[in-house]
Amino acid sequence: MTSKSKIVATIAIGGAAVLLAAWGDAGHRMTGEAAALSMPGSTPAFFRNASRQLGYLNPEPDRWKDRSERNLDNALYGGTDAEHFVDSDLVPPAVFAAAMKAPTRYAYADTLRKAGVDPVKFGFLPFAILERAQMLRVDFRNWRAAPDSIKPFIEARIIDDAGILGHFVADGSNPLHTSDQFNGWTRENPNGYATDKQTHARFESGYVGAKIKLADVMAKMDTNARVLPDFRSAILTYINESHAQMVPFYELDKLSRFDTNTVNPMNKTFTTDRLAAGAKMLRDVWFTAWVSSGEPSGRGRSGR
Repeated sequence: MTSKSKIVATIAIGGAAVLLAAWGDAGHRMTGEAAALSMPGSTPAFFRNASRQLGYLNPEPDRWKDRSERNLDNALYGGTDAEHFVDSDLVPPAVFAAAMKAPTRYAYADTLRKAGVDPVKFGFLPFAILERAQMLRVDFRNWRAAPDSIKPFIEARIIDDAGILGHFVADGSNPLHTSDQFNGWTRENPNGYATDKQTHARFESGYVGAKIKLADVMAKMDTNARVLPDFRSAILTYINESHAQMVPFYELDKLSRFDTNTVNPMNKTFTTDRLAAGAKMLRDVWFTAWVSSGEPSGRGRSGR
């Protein structure tokens, strides 16, 4: 996940320090692969046949957090870290909704600043999804128009862009990526929620890696791929729905602590529901990019 460092946490496994981030490698791979395996048959075959590659690529933006690279120069990590989360509870819902109407991520940041919130602390996850969804739609549009001799080059671009997009969609399905309570409860705590700074890693990496399999996520999938009315409103709804599960996460963690030894079926149901929600949203974003790439946009290219 990411900043503050949301979360660049480490745990010791077999004496080695292991970097934990986002849904962890396992959760991200499962999200990407489940989404790809549930794509409609009307999607190009090259895309449907790339399920394992799309699964592999889903954790890619977490690999950019490579500590050796950060020690050489922090530009990559510092410039992309805030794309992995959105602390939506830092502003009223109306402010978040207004920010999501901003034409660019820079205007989004300005809206948040006017509300007294540092946009880097708030997070850019919604625009990380939105911008990359648009990139993918352009890729598909270019593929439709290309001669057969060029199509394979664009197909490589499509798979790569779709895989990277998938990471950020998957981040959004984790309630801890949508709140400032991302790694232990820090507010007034009359309910006695977990405050340990391993909360994030216990859940999305430790528990998911130990207890959840691709088949568990696939069992929650359906074949009802949606063409979203527009990316922005769908992203806002998706993030709000995920954020609504933040307190239930802490309630469940209090009842049955998430870790590598957890066996309570309620923990598994909660987790597979969230992973499947991410996989469904990712499938729908991919499918929308494909379908809408074939529709007339009414606009030509512009720019410098």
